[in-house]
Amino acid sequence: MQVTILNRITSLILSVMVVFSTFSFTVEKHYCGDSLVDMSVFSEVQKCGMDLSEAVALDKSCCKDEVDVVKGQDDLKITTEKELSSSQVVFFKSFVFSFEALFESLSKQIIPHKDYSAPNLVAEIHVLHETFLI
Repeated sequence: MQVTILNRITSLILSVMVVFSTFSFTVEKHYCGDSLVDMSVFSEVQKCGMDLSEAVALDKSCCKDEVDVVKGQDDLKITTEKELSSSQVVFFKSFVFSFEALFESLSKQIIPHKDYSAPNLVAEIHVLHETFLI
């Protein structure tokens, strides 16, 4: 039972790792001067309110936008046994075998006299024959 729970937890962790390694997103930041006005991960940033006409009248814009792109992995490649060298295959198979051996359950201990019930005593033989161990 513990092995199946461990396998499920391991497979869940590995699947989450695959999902997050292929996940890409952008972080948008809007600065007005030197201060950060808004930062957004999944939606557009809100501007500070300075219109384009005001920026043209001043001949410069104090606002700037930064876009940081965190790019995930685009393709996943599954290597088959044909693409591995023979030493890699031997190492992988021996690793898997030894790892599985760590979680083998021990065989149940067999107690042969567990269900044995002693016979009823009719008389105490040691007392009848007056033989006592000292």
